Amino acid sequence: MMFKHIKISHLPLILVFISLVSCGSSSEASSEDLARLDKLVEDRYFEIETQWAMPLATNSMNQIATAGLLPPGDSASQINIQGDSNYFKFEGDTVSADLPYFGERQMGGGYNQNTGIEFKGVPKDLEILKKENKNYYTISFNISHETENYQISLKLYPNLNALIYINSSDRFSINYRGKLETLNNIPKKK
Repeated sequence: MMFKHIKISHLPLILVFISLVSCGSSSEASSEDLARLDKLVEDRYFEIETQWAMPLATNSMNQIATAGLLPPGDSASQINIQGDSNYFKFEGDTVSADLPYFGERQMGGGYNQNTGIEFKGVPKDLEILKKENKNYYTISFNISHETENYQISLKLYPNLNALIYINSSDRFSINYRGKLETLNNIPKKK
């Protein structure tokens, strides 16, 4: 069998690569899809409906999966979160999120506190880049909530697939995959 020599430690990297490839080659996007994506990014009034959480598959996460504590079909590196009441929104100059977190906390966080990733505010160091040759956008910024600092990076594709990469000052990184949607409360331009 061709895959018998793949180390288990390489499995998370392989899954992330597969998830990136599964976003599809956006270089063949139609002009309508490209225009729709350009408008979403220009207006900055969109939501990412997250469907999958992709935590770092650490030894602890693998033990949880091995113990059967994850729902059927989920793994240490990919957890279905469809139907949960989570969100990631850009509303003009404000970005907000309330996402479930799966993984290891390194520091901070007390009892009876929200264990998910939660923030709302004006992002710092906001950078929006269009990858012309690949037809997708990257949006990166920093934001804080209470004592935790986040570095966020988004990849937005013309087929409305979206990836969210989150690095935290207090916990291991996590990624999310979902779909872009337009928010209905876009203010009229003056």
